[in-house]
Amino acid sequence: MKLVASAAQMRAVPRSSEFRNGGVSFWFRQTGLPDRRPALPGSADYDVCVVGAGYTGLWTAYYLKKAQPDLRVAVLEREFAGFGASGRNGGWLSGHLAGSRERYAASHGKGGVIALQRAMMAAVDEVIEVAAAEGIDADIVKGGMRVVATNPAQRARLQEEVRLLQEWGFWPEDMYLLEHDHEPRLRVDGTVVAAHSPHAARVQPARLVLGLARTVADLGVDIFEDTPVTEIRPREGEELPAAVTEHGTVRAEYVIRATEAFTASLGGPRQRWSPMGNSMIATEPLSADTWRHIGWEGREVLRDAAHAHIYAQRTADDRIAIGGRGAPHRPGSGQDGTGATQPQAIAELWRALARLFPAASDAPVAHAWSGALAVPRDGCPTVGLDSATGLGWAGGYVDSGVTTSNLAGRTLRDLVLGRQSELTRLPWVGRRPRGWEPEPLRWIGTQVTQGLYRTADRREAHHVSQTSALASLAEKLSGR
Repeated sequence: MKLVASAAQMRAVPRSSEFRNGGVSFWFRQTGLPDRRPALPGSADYDVCVVGAGYTGLWTAYYLKKAQPDLRVAVLEREFAGFGASGRNGGWLSGHLAGSRERYAASHGKGGVIALQRAMMAAVDEVIEVAAAEGIDADIVKGGMRVVATNPAQRARLQEEVRLLQEWGFWPEDMYLLEHDHEPRLRVDGTVVAAHSPHAARVQPARLVLGLARTVADLGVDIFEDTPVTEIRPREGEELPAAVTEHGTVRAEYVIRATEAFTASLGGPRQRWSPMGNSMIATEPLSADTWRHIGWEGREVLRDAAHAHIYAQRTADDRIAIGGRGAPHRPGSGQDGTGATQPQAIAELWRALARLFPAASDAPVAHAWSGALAVPRDGCPTVGLDSATGLGWAGGYVDSGVTTSNLAGRTLRDLVLGRQSELTRLPWVGRRPRGWEPEPLRWIGTQVTQGLYRTADRREAHHVSQTSALASLAEKLSGR
């Protein structure tokens, strides 16, 4: 992505008269921001203290209370439930497994990786079933995932991806190339080949996290908002683990860190995960004529096979919401709390929308927003609990957090309750990836690799028919 968008490029982007840039997200613009729950009233003792009221923290609290209703559980949140990535993401409930399968296999063998992949697929249905059982209306439609290749280099990568996935836990019916006359129809301009997986669903992220928070509170979990945690202390002798806030200290047998991209603010694990910005735009609702041209009756979630790929969905009210890693990494791993999207990212996403869906190229953009996700140095998510310190953690989901957070919540339940289960034996449990390089090396490296990927995409679109050597160089530099 270019670092500067020209004035002509920005003028080309059609914008709604009610266009908004920033705030939390378009999803919260639909639902309205929630009334904030009271802050922690003072120091207190619990059985389990969860830091972070996003998907991970809320799923963890949910499964703990369902398994053991008398357990005293508190959730501490610096803003309000869903303020972070849980309320800003693309609404993809996908069975995609982030990270290197080979790295997981090095410690647990190929069978362990296949078990993890199957658990991810099952987690898609688990979220859907819990939402239905708890009366959470999150606009969920399980239409599957469509992946499109729009040039010869992408076609070769997508074909190889399908072949490899079928060696790592996908059966032929779990991911396959589509015939040209398949149904339901989704017309993406320039598609040379497409693949489909049934293990994905569209979701309205804010509705899901707000509904989950209400459910958890109804179960008797204490959710304290406007309560920033400044430090997490491990068990020391007779002193219980603790989460320290400006309102008081919460002591518990176990303290679970579920802070994802905000982990750096806690100091200790600062170098473990790096925040990476993602940006999105949402159009105004498209006309019936436009949808007749595009199709998308199945409401599949969509991505392309580019190195710097886009992801998109057709929303419940017939908009296109499209996103990508369009917010540059900020020096020092800082974050823009306003949620605003830089002009060049808006222009880039709109160009992608117009390229893939020419029939929608004049649809005004109604909202743009950004958020941050947590990226481990090797790209592999992790979950774990250290019984000696009493500290647990989960995160580093990269771009698959809506589903992975549910699997993490159920795994943390089993770890906290001392259960030996299929979940606690999965290869991501207890894994501790190496830390990132210190700044400014981290910032420089991220800028270089992202630039290489985007340049590789441009070359593949116009000049080369196979994967660009620049992308291979970016892979080596990133160490993934």
